Amino acid sequence: MNIEQARFNMIEQQIRPWDVLDTAVLELLAVVKREDFVPPAYRALAFVDTEVPLPEGQVMLAPRVEARLLQEAKVQRHETVLEIGAGSGFMAALLGHRAQRVISLEIRPALVKMATDNLRRAGLSNVTVSEADGSQGLAAEGPFDVIMLSGSVAAVPQVLLDQLKVGGRLVAVEGEEPVMRATLRTRTSASGITKVDLFDTVLPRLDDFAEVSRFHF
Repeated sequence: MNIEQARFNMIEQQIRPWDVLDTAVLELLAVVKREDFVPPAYRALAFVDTEVPLPEGQVMLAPRVEARLLQEAKVQRHETVLEIGAGSGFMAALLGHRAQRVISLEIRPALVKMATDNLRRAGLSNVTVSEADGSQGLAAEGPFDVIMLSGSVAAVPQVLLDQLKVGGRLVAVEGEEPVMRATLRTRTSASGITKVDLFDTVLPRLDDFAEVSRFHF
């Protein structure tokens, strides 16, 4: 496989047509080596438009979804980011190239080790991966400029919104199969939050977030 040609094709044929037009994001995807964050057994899938299997039944998100979520977060160089769901560490790596500091919470020990090792090899010293239940966020280190949920939830819990700075953004995919929606929430004031619907997609669930009952009595 010609890796650089495969990377170019991924960007031009999968990511750009999915309304990822931010030049900085596209350039970053050309530089950060996605193949180094894919388990060796699935290296051939590194640039394919699919979710890549990870240990413990987890997955790397499809490249176009990762890119679109990254674009919508609009991370700036001076900002601190909280990611929930480290997976293999690839999204944390992308965030790390754009932010001042990234904290990624991952509840599964095998993935904590995988992400930490991958990020160390990639030379990202401003990204840390911690074994923790991300559903509660990390108030002790907040408030945050950006919170990125790298998996789906039934609904975004208030405890995470409470950890946003004024001007801070939370990017999530929420809802129930077969229809989920990526959303962007922005804290406009101490008590104000705006919400924008971005696009429809379906992602695997993050661990330990509450499901919303379908029944109302």
